[in-house]
Amino acid sequence: MTDPQPPVPPVPSPDGATPPPAPPAPPAAPAAPAAQPTYPAYGQPPAAGYYAPPTNTLAILALVLAFVIAPGGIICGHIALSQIKRTGEGGRGLAVAGLIIGYVFTGIFVLYIIGVIIFAVWMASMGAAYSTYPY
Repeated sequence: MTDPQPPVPPVPSPDGATPPPAPPAPPAAPAAPAAQPTYPAYGQPPAAGYYAPPTNTLAILALVLAFVIAPGGIICGHIALSQIKRTGEGGRGLAVAGLIIGYVFTGIFVLYIIGVIIFAVWMASMGAAYSTYPY
C-alpha cells in the first residue's frame, strides 16, 4: 500500500536558516528474559488447566471434628476417603489426618476412662479396708 500524497518538504524558518536535525533514536529496549512464567492479573482466574480439584467437604469436617468430637472425625474421615477415591476430589491428606488424630484422641479417651474405672474400684476397695464404722 502506498501513500497517495507525496511527502511534505521541510519548511524553512522565516530568517532563512535550516531546521535543526532530528534527535537521535532512543536506544533499543533490552531483550526480555527467556521462558518466564506468565501469571494472571490480580483478581483474574488462572488460565485453563491450572485449577486444582475441589477439596472434599467431609475431609475438612473430619479434621475439625477430630479435635472436637474424635469419633465424628473418624466417621467423616472414612466417608471422605471413599468419596475422594470415587470422585477424584482433593483433600485426601486432610481426611487421613482427621482419621489419625481421631483415632489417637479416641484411644487416649478410652485409656482415661479405663484409668478412672480402675481408680474408682481401687478407692472403693481401700475404703472398705480402712473403715472406722463397726460392722
